[in-house]
Amino acid sequence: MTYPITRQRIFITGATGYVGCRLIPLLLERGHDVTALVRESSVKKVPAGCLVVVGDPLDAETFAESVRGHDTLLQLVGVPKPSPWKGAQFRAIDGPSARASITAASHAGVRHLVYVSVAQPAPIMRDYLAVRRDCEAAIAAAGLVATILRPWYILGPGHWWPLALQPVFRVLERVPATREAAMRLGLVTIREMLAALLWAIEHPPVKTRMIDVPEIRRLGLSER
Repeated sequence: MTYPITRQRIFITGATGYVGCRLIPLLLERGHDVTALVRESSVKKVPAGCLVVVGDPLDAETFAESVRGHDTLLQLVGVPKPSPWKGAQFRAIDGPSARASITAASHAGVRHLVYVSVAQPAPIMRDYLAVRRDCEAAIAAAGLVATILRPWYILGPGHWWPLALQPVFRVLERVPATREAAMRLGLVTIREMLAALLWAIEHPPVKTRMIDVPEIRRLGLSER
């Protein structure tokens, strides 16, 4: 299969995580050049075919120069399986890693930052939302052109338990009073998320844009 797209150089933090390890092979298949930022202990986990940079995703000084020359920086570092009781981890990892990527992107003159945030507003996960909201504000303050994706929960291997909630979401989506919130906080599949990320990377914007759950789902359908 051929892809009529412009080849891009993409720098990814969180390359060996839940989304990154699935996205990299797709990017390589489509002809892109991928650079993965990893810690020394994770080098062997990087999918074959991409360039590896060893550094600390919480410290921009360890990788900022390696970002230079890339078209897109994709920030995927974050605490796995977010939960309400992980507030300290969000503040220690999610926030500093995003700020390091923002600093590196600004330093290197990257024209497009892709950041996976979270659907908001929402009634729970206040610490998680606060950190991601602060990171979105930091992107704006840095003057970067960004695509910010806002899923609520990504279904996939090891992440299926919310399927039990789908009938509830379907009912709420049909009720006018709850439709908007139910759509914003709806579930997306890993396939839909990967499709949305591919589209975002291959269609860089001229100004910052938000991609919420309904759009993530639509982009997932377009890739089938």
